[in-house]
Amino acid sequence: MAKRPPRSRQVVPLRHQAAAELRGPAQPVRDPRQPQLPLDLMPSRIEPCLAVLTAVPPVGPDWSFEIKWDGYRLAIHVEPAGVRILTRGGHDWTHRFPAIANAARALDTSTLIIDGEAVVLDDEGRSDFGALQQALGGRGGKRSASEAILYAFDLLYLDGMDLSGMALAERRHLLEDLLSGQTGDIRLSQEVEADGAALLKTACQHGLEGIIAKHRDRPYRSGRQGDWLKIKCVQRESFAVLGYEPSTAMRGAIGSLLLAARRGGDLVFVGSVGTGFSDETAEALKLQLDALKIAKPAAPLPPGQSKRLVFARPDLVAEIDFRAWTNDGRLRHASFKGLRDDADAGAVLEL
Repeated sequence: MAKRPPRSRQVVPLRHQAAAELRGPAQPVRDPRQPQLPLDLMPSRIEPCLAVLTAVPPVGPDWSFEIKWDGYRLAIHVEPAGVRILTRGGHDWTHRFPAIANAARALDTSTLIIDGEAVVLDDEGRSDFGALQQALGGRGGKRSASEAILYAFDLLYLDGMDLSGMALAERRHLLEDLLSGQTGDIRLSQEVEADGAALLKTACQHGLEGIIAKHRDRPYRSGRQGDWLKIKCVQRESFAVLGYEPSTAMRGAIGSLLLAARRGGDLVFVGSVGTGFSDETAEALKLQLDALKIAKPAAPLPPGQSKRLVFARPDLVAEIDFRAWTNDGRLRHASFKGLRDDADAGAVLEL
């Protein structure tokens, strides 16, 4: 029996009123200033926010506090092409911190920029600047510091979003989520809930360098804007090395370094430092300075100086701990901590 051909379907248009009900309300016009939410372009480098030195901690709920770490300031960039580790001066030191680079690759994120401090810890968990320098092979050395870890204290970019305009409290919240439970080669620099003066006293009693205070509501601003403050147990600054006085106790070594700060465009003599050197360091410093010998000092010296002094071009920058200044502008109780590498040289102190 032949099958009946299928009945053709007639399409009946909806009445105008019914069609309007099914279509729903008209869609609002999208704001042309934000047609979509694009990814923020990842910056190749962000100039770091720097802390202003103050004598006493700030007071009030607007400020948070952290321990001041004694190492090299680094920015960790995780990008589609890989990981880059940049020094404060913008030099690529990825190869010198392999453990930190590997830890950054393992983080659960596609892109990020972390601001932090690379340190080597001593047996009591304190950051040791000299140990970090030794791990890197000294000034101008080429070694990689596999024992260095990073204490992360800020998050500037994450998964395509620029966070630098957010308040510190919001950036910290995201950083804490990212590093929750991390105890390896990248760790969170913890905020400490305490009165600033009490925390500073405790830090000094434990032999730490000092504390950092940060304004919770400020965005990340490059340079010394006053949003971050540093309060030190012992003052530490960078000074240009004018030369040395040879050691009378050990042949082929220095006995003390001649130091200078800046005032305007000139160098100003601020005294000498004769402690803090190992025998090996004292010998190495003499070799470095002998290669920079000049006939006259790069800054005027007061009368009555030893005739045994050897002068050098002020190319080397020394990190010096000291307790105070004398009335005539000299360092009191100075101690040598190390030479700053060119790639991470702190600015010579401006008087």
